[in-house]
Amino acid sequence: MSSTDAERQPTVSTPRSRAWALPRALTGAGLVLAATAAFLAADALGYQQPRGEPFTTAITKVKDGLYVIPGYDGAATGGNVAVRVTGEGVVIVDDKLTALYTDIVSKVKSVSPLPIKYVLNTHQHNDHTGSNAEFLKTADILMHKNARANMIAGNLPGPGRIVFDSRQSLFLGSSEIQMIYMGRGHTNGDAVIYFEDLKTVHTGDLVVWGKRSQGTVLTPNMDYTAGHGSGREWVATLDNLLKLDFDTAIPGHGPVLTKAQIKVFRDKMQTLNDRMSAFIKGGGRKQDIVASVKVDDLEWPFPAGGLDGLYDEWAAR
Repeated sequence: MSSTDAERQPTVSTPRSRAWALPRALTGAGLVLAATAAFLAADALGYQQPRGEPFTTAITKVKDGLYVIPGYDGAATGGNVAVRVTGEGVVIVDDKLTALYTDIVSKVKSVSPLPIKYVLNTHQHNDHTGSNAEFLKTADILMHKNARANMIAGNLPGPGRIVFDSRQSLFLGSSEIQMIYMGRGHTNGDAVIYFEDLKTVHTGDLVVWGKRSQGTVLTPNMDYTAGHGSGREWVATLDNLLKLDFDTAIPGHGPVLTKAQIKVFRDKMQTLNDRMSAFIKGGGRKQDIVASVKVDDLEWPFPAGGLDGLYDEWAAR
């Protein structure tokens, strides 16, 4: 960072955090054409969300100075992007897929003429960091230290230059935006973004809700392989999240939620863990999970093998 760059930066408070001055990542020349085609097809079909909201990717106001660019899946629309507008520039949370970079920039320009100065990543997955490499040309990217390590291990483009351990705050204009590590869940590097003045959080994929743009139902994804997540520890992480003072939550994918709905999601995760624990204590075998571990009342249709990691985690204790 040059002295000129340093002078224009607002304060970033990073307890126990470290920063790297990395070379700017290169962006691949090709666009993800299949994702774009799926995006257009889903937009035309207009799938319904559980609360009756039509499928839309239009930038939408959440509260004064805070917007969301909706995302419903990992293949066509990516994750939800929060847009915090300040008097000194814009901060966004997550940046979807590579093919949607120009779409994000265009939609942000529709609510603010100021530049995007910071991108805060909730975790490392490509449907939330896919445009990182492009944004690194003009903005700084912040993430949890484990998310950065996971990106490097997975050879994903655009790892953040500024990382944190437990908590850090970004100050821009009159706004403070907090990044807080609550514990393992979806991955070992999930950051909760807290807009305390607006009583709003962005949970990343610690919470997902509703349907994908293709019409299938979203389920919690325990990424044990690339993300080193934990289904067993997920509930405690959500308990930490619920201690914050908020009334509005932007999930990783799906419609904007209330705090009560976050509690519903947390309780369903508790039920899932209780049932898996009881199944294993009763001598249950991994090959019998689908037939024996009840999930239909949770309305989470896990894919084949989707609970194998949770089985292994409980069986190892």
